[in-house]
Amino acid sequence: MTNKNILEEEIKNAVAADYFSKFDCTKILGKIDFAVKIKCPKNANDFNDEYLLWAEAKQKSTDIVAMLAQLVLTVGKARTFDEILPPPFLGCYDSEKIAFVPYSEIQDIFYQNDFNWNVAPSNYDTKEFQQIYNQIKKVIETDIPWETYLFYFERDDKDLRRFIRENFIVGKFGTSKIRIDKNNFIIIYNKWLETVKPTIQVNSWEKAKKAGIIDGDFYLADLLSAENKTLKEKLFVLLKTDRYELDRKIDESGFENFKTTAFSDNQKAHAQFWAKYERPPKEDYWDYIVNRRDLLVPQDVRERKGSYFTPQQWVELSQKYLADVFGENWQDEYYVWDCAAGTGNLLAGLTNKYNLWASTLDNADVDAMHTRIDTMNKNSISGDGANLLHDHVFQFDFLNDDFEKLPPNLKKIIDSPKLRKKLIIYINPPYAEADNRKGEKRSGVAVSKIHEKYSILMGYTKREIYIQFLTRIYCEIPGAALANFSKLKNLQAPKFKDFRKFFHAKLEKLILVPAYTFDNVTGDFPIGFFIWNIASKEEFKHISADVYDDYGNFICHKNIWSYDNEKLINDWVQSFRYSKSESIATIIGVGSDFQNQRLVRFGEPHMKVPADNHNWQITKNNLIESSIYFAVRKVIPADWLNDRDQFLYPNDGWKTDTDFQNDCLAYTLFSNNIQSKYGANHWIPFTEYQVGAQNNFASCFMTDFIDGKTNFCVAEPDLFYYAAGGSGGGYSKYEPKERIFSAEAKSVFSAGRALWRYYHAQPNVNVNASLYDIREYFQGRNSKGKMNNKSENERYTELIGALRDSLKILASKIEPKVYEYGFLKP
Repeated sequence: MTNKNILEEEIKNAVAADYFSKFDCTKILGKIDFAVKIKCPKNANDFNDEYLLWAEAKQKSTDIVAMLAQLVLTVGKARTFDEILPPPFLGCYDSEKIAFVPYSEIQDIFYQNDFNWNVAPSNYDTKEFQQIYNQIKKVIETDIPWETYLFYFERDDKDLRRFIRENFIVGKFGTSKIRIDKNNFIIIYNKWLETVKPTIQVNSWEKAKKAGIIDGDFYLADLLSAENKTLKEKLFVLLKTDRYELDRKIDESGFENFKTTAFSDNQKAHAQFWAKYERPPKEDYWDYIVNRRDLLVPQDVRERKGSYFTPQQWVELSQKYLADVFGENWQDEYYVWDCAAGTGNLLAGLTNKYNLWASTLDNADVDAMHTRIDTMNKNSISGDGANLLHDHVFQFDFLNDDFEKLPPNLKKIIDSPKLRKKLIIYINPPYAEADNRKGEKRSGVAVSKIHEKYSILMGYTKREIYIQFLTRIYCEIPGAALANFSKLKNLQAPKFKDFRKFFHAKLEKLILVPAYTFDNVTGDFPIGFFIWNIASKEEFKHISADVYDDYGNFICHKNIWSYDNEKLINDWVQSFRYSKSESIATIIGVGSDFQNQRLVRFGEPHMKVPADNHNWQITKNNLIESSIYFAVRKVIPADWLNDRDQFLYPNDGWKTDTDFQNDCLAYTLFSNNIQSKYGANHWIPFTEYQVGAQNNFASCFMTDFIDGKTNFCVAEPDLFYYAAGGSGGGYSKYEPKERIFSAEAKSVFSAGRALWRYYHAQPNVNVNASLYDIREYFQGRNSKGKMNNKSENERYTELIGALRDSLKILASKIEPKVYEYGFLKP
């Protein structure tokens, strides 16, 4: 491959034709650049797919580790391995070289519990990219004979072909059975669902599910077996050669009774499926797989019961705070009930088993906890055991079952006002929300008896499962203490005001940790651990929370506010929706919290946007207010900690602060996404002369506005406008002064001017180019049509870097005013 200037798609085609012609390289697998699989008959299904390579491709010479890091982030973000069996090799190549890495050497990277996969894989500047980069580099340097897997096309052509010939052999990987371990048992379960489950003679899986039997129980029976006989007796379903046994009970006469079910195809699909896999897994993995049965349930059940495995570091931290609030001897002085226990990991570390109760939605989790109890009883130092009593672990649907079903000793505590004062409900309830995404059966996620019973009381918030838990506890176990993990919506979200109206309990303590450290939770937002005193009636207004980082280190205190009776920033917008003059852009404001920051943007004039978005037209009459809105929403970076903070209706201080107004205007002019392709660009902040333009601009609106040459109308005049007579309708016409910018704003203009001048010195440029257009010109777009993050033009990179640096300085100057003028609470 001697031509180094060919396009990325041409490189892919050349590599496929020159080296992998015996294989199928046509499959598009998500956002993976290049995939090599064994050619299958046209009528074969995905079960027969056997991938040999997933690779990242680049047009020009690129650092191998960087390419592999991008590939790992791409695969990890999409969790491709949850649907398709991974190949034996990951790889990467550019116009001069190709490299391979055994998948087994780096698969552990995909199973990190404290990693945020929701970053752009192509952004090499994120901390996540650097973390993956360093992990891969370490593997390469310590575990892999790198010279065996790196080939240059021209120099190593023969060696590369030999490597492919010896390692990419049709059937080489398919003839040897695939080993199952704790990393791939979920992937294989997904395949099992497609192939084996339809042949099991169960008339109604829905009815089975209501009885506590799920398809995952049949999979575990298959998985933990040899010669088609389940080896682990403490399972809800057992495989007995050609049938399954379930619902095993001892009758009054002492005989064992059970139900059986067989296969509809004489076990043919079952035999074909398991011929490909080696089972059982190593015995070292058995307890882990059984304890993580929560991952082997249909999506709607999984979210309904809340498969959010609480990381051990937060379990330990929460128990430290429980001791701080309830005293050093709290485990002996209080009863503890986890009514959303799953497999019981939240109770790990607690010592007084006589005061502990654990209930969960289905019987299989109860069986798993009983197994762990037996393990603990056999070996008191076993890390896999559970320090609980058999009779204190039971099946109970907290949102549907009556308290009459509780064990007598726990029911006695619930019924006694005196004993309830010594009861702590300690839970990490499900975070599922009805209708928070489209999908089959999704709307029924939140349906329950508690949903119906307290529907009017909970209002909009009844859609949240964890709110239903909190509501029943508050209403039906008065006087108890509540210690729960959850999101912060119940404290901060405007739509959760209905909940705050009735849930009057004193919040004694709150700690905040990153949500992405929890299993099965994605996104950059905080999860809190709350300790409530339900007996003390107090409407929540504010608390100072303790904040911890990914690794359990205390980092700061954070004020959390309810925002009830506060007007939000989008209410402020109503005061300057002036639409009687020509629009220069549409601004989309969306929700008023930080989680919507990235959605605040500009569009073409009179752009059609969803009705539920806050949007308005920017005109000469509201340009300053709109610039303040945009700058205020953008100058402080969104992160996991401020994600739920609300932007508010400001006080009047901003009206007389022209320095602040002009700083916000400058920030907006050099950080917007205006594009000239939608019409005249009214946002060019320079004259043709200042930037050496090759022709006249279509609009000089912005420089006229800055120089005080534009008359406009305002609803409330201030000290910085000259009166020029009334215009009627409650608005007055004013002639503005020339705008005087701060030193920080001037630095932004200076950096911007240098960038514009450099652009206009190029051949064949768009004379009306916006900042977005200039970036597109120098950075270009990739094969997928997305603008590249970087440019190969060193001078442009220097100039755009200088502009961004000056914007950061200006943002830091604006930030204190955001709090001073009440746009954010401190």
